[in-house]
Amino acid sequence: LLTGFLSQVGHEPLPPTVGRNVLGRKVLYLPGFFTYARHIVEVDGKRGLFRGLTPRLISSTLSTITRGSVKKAFPLEDMEHVSNKDDVKTSLRKVVKETSHEMMMQCVSRVVSHPLHVISMRCMVQFVGREVKYSGVFSAIGRIFKEEGILGFFVGLVPHILGDVIFLWCCNLVAHFINTYAVDDNFSQASVIRSYTKFVMGIAVSMLTYPFLLVGDLMAVNNCGLRAGLPPYAPAFTSWIHCWRYLSAQGQLFRGSSLLFRRAPIPAASFPMD
Repeated sequence: LLTGFLSQVGHEPLPPTVGRNVLGRKVLYLPGFFTYARHIVEVDGKRGLFRGLTPRLISSTLSTITRGSVKKAFPLEDMEHVSNKDDVKTSLRKVVKETSHEMMMQCVSRVVSHPLHVISMRCMVQFVGREVKYSGVFSAIGRIFKEEGILGFFVGLVPHILGDVIFLWCCNLVAHFINTYAVDDNFSQASVIRSYTKFVMGIAVSMLTYPFLLVGDLMAVNNCGLRAGLPPYAPAFTSWIHCWRYLSAQGQLFRGSSLLFRRAPIPAASFPMD
């Protein structure tokens, strides 16, 4: 949790190492998950790996409870019946209805849980500047409200919601079209393939929507008085679009997306070849 977020904000306390890619060419690799985690333990002890865990757990709990409550208040069964549930090739209309329902649940749960997500991000990023500004959930709530008002709890919410919405629609629609038009019913393993299509598409689409997650998390800590949210780590962004454009110009929209094989943002040609 902590190692991934620190790599998102661009905190690289350890030097890159020279390695080789699949073509045998020399490249610079940033320390992977286990090396980074070992560094955190050396600096903070084992407890350092769990910075921000409490608000993160509360955020996840709130999200789960909210989704359950919304599902009970607006059950899918009460919506218009659009196709035979026993039909293997579910109609596009039903997919749209189901995705809309799922989107509503996800958006509401994201709004409710986001304030605790912001607190979790700020607790974790204090590792960079060795700060103690956010030391507990209740004190963090009071500090954010005092310094930034209600809106301070929802910084970074828009890109997160956009990422969620794009993920749901792309994943569900593409999986539907693949199952309907690409998987032949005459194939003996057709049902097995269909059961895994959505899972595989979820992995692929999550990579495409990762920049929304990155921008949302960076906005949660940007210009909040913590070192990692201020220059030289990042400019004081005026909006999430400003943050997106900045990362795009730097070629860093996928920063922190990998925890094991992390290429350093330095051309391989910048150091000697054998």
